[in-house]
Amino acid sequence: MKSPRRTALIVVIVLLIAGVFGGYFANHQLAKQRHHQRIVATTYAVVQIADKLKLPLVGVPNTANKMPARYKNVTKIGSPMNPSAEKIASVKPTAVYSVTTLKDQFGKSFKQQHIKPYFLNLQSVSDLQHVVTTMGNQYDRKSESKAANQEINQAISKAKQRANHRQKPRVLVLMGLPGAGYMIATNRSYVGNLVELAGGKNVFTSKNQEYIQPSDEAIQKAQPQVILRLEHAMPAMVTEQFNSDFKTQSFWRQTPAVQSKRIYDLREPDFDATANMHAAKALGEVSQWLYPGSQ
Repeated sequence: MKSPRRTALIVVIVLLIAGVFGGYFANHQLAKQRHHQRIVATTYAVVQIADKLKLPLVGVPNTANKMPARYKNVTKIGSPMNPSAEKIASVKPTAVYSVTTLKDQFGKSFKQQHIKPYFLNLQSVSDLQHVVTTMGNQYDRKSESKAANQEINQAISKAKQRANHRQKPRVLVLMGLPGAGYMIATNRSYVGNLVELAGGKNVFTSKNQEYIQPSDEAIQKAQPQVILRLEHAMPAMVTEQFNSDFKTQSFWRQTPAVQSKRIYDLREPDFDATANMHAAKALGEVSQWLYPGSQ
């Protein structure tokens, strides 16, 4: 008859072996799931994140921007504003990513195809970093996500150093709309967030609105010292609109920014309406515009 001590030892050994094999099987299954991920990015900002994390994609948006080499032959699924549910369904995705600002573009056709997109919040630099960390953890790209966020953190530190102990310039941010003038971007917008991180004072603030209707009188009263003009959609047309408006509307000539020629045009790929992986470079540029001549 076996002693109780020997029986207990055998039980412990069996449990250890089972645990080792169980852990191996679980890790194998997890690795298998990650290997078979079929990800669709419906915006260029999401494509940039995927590229930075070295993630494979089976669907990318139609865009005028340069597509990363790894996605050169990947299926195009339509524009970010109007993605095709049929094309997305055809690539049999396991995950479809868009951004919160385009949530309304995914309607009935996507429900019919049983597609439920994930909407990433990219309204600020910190939101972008959170998304990068989360996706890095989810897809086993922790080292890539850490390196990407470190690059952004370095840019933030450099911008803070440049603005340290200096008077904050008053900044007006405009977002051009092709064929329809412009909107004012508040501190809640992505570019407004860049201004804040760079040490500037946005002359228009809001608790919850990213963009507000312009008012000539309010702009003139705000006396902006720097004007940033976002031209991310159809930039040639928007630039022409801005130049025409600044020439014909006399109140612009009364603003310190125009008088001192501190007007800067923001274009893709460095700038967009939502945060992207060019955030570090974009912040560096805004920082230099707000504090020229500083190291």
